[in-house]
Amino acid sequence: MGELFPRGSSASIDGSPETPKPPPSPPLPPRQHQQLSLVQPPQKKKHKPKVFRILRSVFRTFPILTSPACKISVLSGGLSESARGISGSKVTGTLFGYRKGRVSLSVQENPRCLPSLVVELAMQTSVLQKEMSTGMLRIALECEKRSDKDKIRVLDEPLWKMFCNGRKGGYGVKRDASEEDLNVMELLKAVSMGAGVLPGNSVVEGPDGELAYMRAHFERVMGSKDSETLYMISPEGDTGPELSIFFMRV
Repeated sequence: MGELFPRGSSASIDGSPETPKPPPSPPLPPRQHQQLSLVQPPQKKKHKPKVFRILRSVFRTFPILTSPACKISVLSGGLSESARGISGSKVTGTLFGYRKGRVSLSVQENPRCLPSLVVELAMQTSVLQKEMSTGMLRIALECEKRSDKDKIRVLDEPLWKMFCNGRKGGYGVKRDASEEDLNVMELLKAVSMGAGVLPGNSVVEGPDGELAYMRAHFERVMGSKDSETLYMISPEGDTGPELSIFFMRV
């Protein structure tokens, strides 16, 4: 007996012609990269600080401990807009992250510059929002002291123990700015301060993924070679939350 379905036949099992299969879908086009217009931060000349500026920095970094495990110095009240420029320098700080992911900190000379520092913090975005709702947040990033020959800038340290309001909570890690970090900074280039959400990467977080951010001006104060602090500047008359971020070698 011959074959029921000769080779090459397009008949189906009931004898009707087989429906031709649709051609495979073309591959998705690659995700387009956002055009960046951020620039390199300006090179600042080093000026010898005046005596009163040094004294002010010393007094502002005297420690008032909130927990024996953390050497964070807590100040009452944040810097107002009228106090900016008295000591240190003003920078732009942005805390951002997916709602179910970890928070990153980006520091820029101004919103139009590339980040000079990006640190991934050991804190979920939802936890940051909860802590900020209490009205005061102190983040301390601590690392061990180096010998004089191995000294680098404290902000160039690669890894810190992290404390949040005196409670230890993992490690903060310095990293190079990723493509997504730069895209976020590009989207926020026109924002000097504020908080909100941005559309997330649906490939990573799903269609409902959102990226929350909070941006503000910070006063950057150098207490010594082993400590720098970022104090969030509140607009005049604003009674919003207070935020300070400490980088220390201990």
